[in-house]
Amino acid sequence: MNAAQGFSLNEGEGSLFTVNRFNWSELIPLRLWGRTLGLQTENSQFILEGMPFRIFGGSMHYFRVPREYWEDRMLKMKACGLNTLTTYVPWNLHEQERGKFDFSQNLDLEAFLSLAAKNGLWVILRPGPYICSEWDLGGLPSWLLRDPEMQLRTTYKGFTEAVDAYFDHLMPIVVPLQYKKGGPIIAVQVENEYGSYAKDPNYMTYVKMALLNRGIVELLMTSDNKNGLSFGLVEGALATVNFQKLEPGLLKYLDTVQRDQPKMVMEYWTGWFDNWGGPHYVFDADEMVNTVASILKLGASINLYMFHGGTNFGFMNGALEADEYKSDVTSYDYDAVLTEAGDYTSKFFKLRQLFSMIIGQPLPLPPMIESKASYGAILLHQYISLWDVLPSLLQPIKSEFPINMENLHLNDSSGQSYGYVLYETVIFGGGHLHSRDHVRDRAQVFVNTMYVGELDYNTVELSLPDGQGFRQLRLLVENRGRVNYGLALNDQRKGLIGDVFLNKTPLRNFKIYSLEMKPGFMKSLRHVAGWSAVPDYFVGPAFFRGRLWIEHQPQDTFLKLQGWEKGVVFVNGQNLGRYWKIGPQETLYLPGPWLWKGSNEIVIFEERTAGRIIQSVDIPYLGRTQYVD
Repeated sequence: MNAAQGFSLNEGEGSLFTVNRFNWSELIPLRLWGRTLGLQTENSQFILEGMPFRIFGGSMHYFRVPREYWEDRMLKMKACGLNTLTTYVPWNLHEQERGKFDFSQNLDLEAFLSLAAKNGLWVILRPGPYICSEWDLGGLPSWLLRDPEMQLRTTYKGFTEAVDAYFDHLMPIVVPLQYKKGGPIIAVQVENEYGSYAKDPNYMTYVKMALLNRGIVELLMTSDNKNGLSFGLVEGALATVNFQKLEPGLLKYLDTVQRDQPKMVMEYWTGWFDNWGGPHYVFDADEMVNTVASILKLGASINLYMFHGGTNFGFMNGALEADEYKSDVTSYDYDAVLTEAGDYTSKFFKLRQLFSMIIGQPLPLPPMIESKASYGAILLHQYISLWDVLPSLLQPIKSEFPINMENLHLNDSSGQSYGYVLYETVIFGGGHLHSRDHVRDRAQVFVNTMYVGELDYNTVELSLPDGQGFRQLRLLVENRGRVNYGLALNDQRKGLIGDVFLNKTPLRNFKIYSLEMKPGFMKSLRHVAGWSAVPDYFVGPAFFRGRLWIEHQPQDTFLKLQGWEKGVVFVNGQNLGRYWKIGPQETLYLPGPWLWKGSNEIVIFEERTAGRIIQSVDIPYLGRTQYVD
């Protein structure tokens, strides 16, 4: 059946009539100055400025979408029938080094929230400090893990002091944008899914007070799945629930933890995320829209997670650790309502039809979609081996013992957060190399420059060939992304987290090179001596470069890396993210605003087997699909 069928707009049918009677699409937030009441709960429904209100929300994260496209995605939200935008705030981007805060350019939260207001969208803000979100360490900065005693998401002093310093910078941006101050923020979430962690009974009260003491005056909410609901509550905050399948009685279950309160699905999962080595998950559009219709018919408010997923640009993807460690892919397409590149899906049009019938009046026309470009084959004509880059660009840290990435003395004592670390030591002879499971997450092993094999979670030992005299043993260790959900957050240090043994003797006296591949390093790489023509056959690790010439106004495109094995792509200095031949993802999204008319520099760091060309195509390929059970 059509998902919109069976709806009655008469009074009493799940309060749907209130949307029609009081048309919030006409009320642009910036016009409503001098507001006093805000979003309230009364007799199992939301009230906004004294009038009944339903939240039709959608999640979109400013840090996953190029700034130039923020407004386009917001207009598409409005055209779908939504009235509220929901976003997380990633602490690990805003304070990449301890005490240095960045709210500029693509991290300009104030501009993002003001743009939502301009486009007639209310905002539910989810400032964390932990956000989950399939994002490295759930948005927590990795420098927190420099403290060997660190207890994340608790009232441990080392953690709360860091949160307090961060909130002292974040909240002055947020507070003036609250509803009662004339801004778009109608609700603020306290932490995120704490019921699934629940290590400290005092922690949620601490976060709540950290918000209130800094001037948050709007409605507070919590967000949990069913199993965590009762453990994630905090007095004074409305509990909301997250799910994909509407089990019988699931929304009524909210009544067991709070009586006579409006029901809100904070995360209705419109799709799912992908892991390297797995399928591309999709969630049936008809099943999704029928479930949304059922939720609304029960009188609940809803937020679509995700409305638009975007991209885990750079090294920012998270990971899962259930039975085994699995890192998330670069794309955060999520099989959401809009694609990774912001295009419409069948979900968009089905939801638009549903919301239009409920609201009972025409919705804004959907904006035109941006056309995509296929720029064809791009030749990577030059390369330089990582071994040739080391002496000129990187100063090693010398240490008797291996040091994990976060505890390297770098970045004003904030350590290294992402990328790779190279550990070098001298060995005599060959034998049996054993990691004792101290590699996080994956190490390529070399004797001098000869590749010997890999160490990871599944492979913990290798045979090293015998040889004459002293030789260099090199372990190039990749941080594939920190786990973002579950009970293992305190154990997310990367690199070598302990001793590695050769013939039962621990290796000592390391030279440690940090390969974070930040913009400054990539700029220096451009001018380093030693770039040469790519031979017919070459194995990495190495950097490759080429140029893409664009005659006209640049457009979005997708880079296909057939023939390449595993690595990272940079375009004009922007880190697009990781590729890996094991899939499922086969193309990387390259936004048009990051390209220039004329010459564009493409640099690829390839760990192993390089191709000669990459393809710019106009259609993404995210891998073989599998329906979410």
